[in-house]
Amino acid sequence: MKSIFWQVSVFQPIMGGLTQVNMLVLIGYGGYLVIQGQIPLGAGMFVMANLLHEFANQVGNITNIANTIQTSLIGAQRVFEVIDTPEEITSPENAVALPRAKGELRFENVAFGYVMDRPVLEDVSFVIQPGECIGIAGETGSGKSTLLALISRFYDPTHGAIYLDGHKLTQLDLGDLRRNIGIVFQESFLFSNTVAANIAFGHPDATPSQIEQAARLAAAEPFICELPDQYDTLIGEHGSNLSGGQRQRLAIARALLLDPPILVLDDATAAVDPETEHEIQQAVDSARERRTTILVSNRVSTLRRADRILVLQRGRIVESGSHDELMRTRGYYHRLAELQFGDLLESSAQ
Repeated sequence: MKSIFWQVSVFQPIMGGLTQVNMLVLIGYGGYLVIQGQIPLGAGMFVMANLLHEFANQVGNITNIANTIQTSLIGAQRVFEVIDTPEEITSPENAVALPRAKGELRFENVAFGYVMDRPVLEDVSFVIQPGECIGIAGETGSGKSTLLALISRFYDPTHGAIYLDGHKLTQLDLGDLRRNIGIVFQESFLFSNTVAANIAFGHPDATPSQIEQAARLAAAEPFICELPDQYDTLIGEHGSNLSGGQRQRLAIARALLLDPPILVLDDATAAVDPETEHEIQQAVDSARERRTTILVSNRVSTLRRADRILVLQRGRIVESGSHDELMRTRGYYHRLAELQFGDLLESSAQ
């Protein structure tokens, strides 16, 4: 890579320098011929200078085109390397069809590591009942996002097994599995398109009534109705003309459009102000009805709404229980609450 930059940094100045050298030679020798009276100044030397200048510009354009072609070829090569990469996660032969899941998830002694001998999750076991809302908390690097990736089968466990409705995830049709899971990330990408098109991104054949129903469940309909063209309103790239809470509610509506029985929210309330958090929590409360919900967050105000909270530390579950139960254990969750609501906890204790 260094040699490429070195060659570019040397080649381009040399090309520019040669152009100036040619002009100096022309002016020097042409001036001598003008003095000798062999060529006229205006119709001879100046014309040649202009022609040489135009020729040099065209040579420069050719070199820029060659450089652009080389850059494009390298980019295309990398794109095809990604496209041609063999899929590691695929549906098995004779895969079990799963039209609509009930939503029971079971982890049995699950372990996983991105690098051998460096596990991210170790001996993780728990059960989520259909319709239950589970909160997952833990410090950075404890394995929260990795656990969610295993549920969607972006990776397979290196040890143990994960079951959905009694079936191993590795036995299920991959398309069916992922259609049963709606995911909302901390930062969801919104396209420069209409509100309706952004909601229907994962289901382009959705009808207007389905889109409106998803927006209603995500508590997004009130602000959409206030937009100039409502569902036909164009929003900027990344939702630049929307607030953080509005963007997240559109992301939740997108996840709910296919009515998934399992809803996963990966730190959807991180880095937002309290008012925006309240807006998102309203959407989550509406969306979690009649579906299994997994909330990953370190905000106690979000986690306390869950039926049960799991605390991960160094890839292991160290605490499990409701908000009130974990507050009595005075472990990591209690310390987390003290950091966020220290003064309120002290006043209530007095």
